[in-house]
This record gives sequence, structure tokens and C-alpha cells, in this order.
Amino acid sequence: MMLHELAVGDRVRVTGFNTGGGAYRRKLLAMGLTLGIEFSVTRMAPMGDPVEIKVRGFALSLRKAEAGALSVEKLS
Repeated sequence: MMLHELAVGDRVRVTGFNTGGGAYRRKLLAMGLTLGIEFSVTRMAPMGDPVEIKVRGFALSLRKAEAGALSVEKLS
């Protein structure tokens, strides 16, 4: 599942990173989006870009292209 497919209030877990974004993957890891970390979607712009998530106690905004580097699973 991709981050842009989620709705506000959804809780997810990072399951991996998509290929082709090595440099951006390092940036995401530095921002705290490591394998297994859980976060929630707190806001989404009207056109879906950017998406704000709450991870490790802080708010982080990601554009659709940036969020496309993440592979997540929705938690119940």
C-alpha cells in the first residue's frame, strides 16, 4: 500500500522502501521513517499533496512523489 492511498486518521507501519529512490530513502531514514515504525496520517491537502503525518512525536509533511518511496501496511 502507498501513503497517498490512505485517509486522515489512518495508522500505518513502514514495511519497506520502493526501488529507484536511494538518495531520498536516506533522507526518509534520517527523518525517522525506519522499517517497522508506526505513524498516523494527520492532514491531507485538498488535492492530496502534501500529506502530513505524525511520527515519533513530530509532524512531518511529505509530497506525493516523496511519499511514493514508502511502502506501508495499514493497521486496524
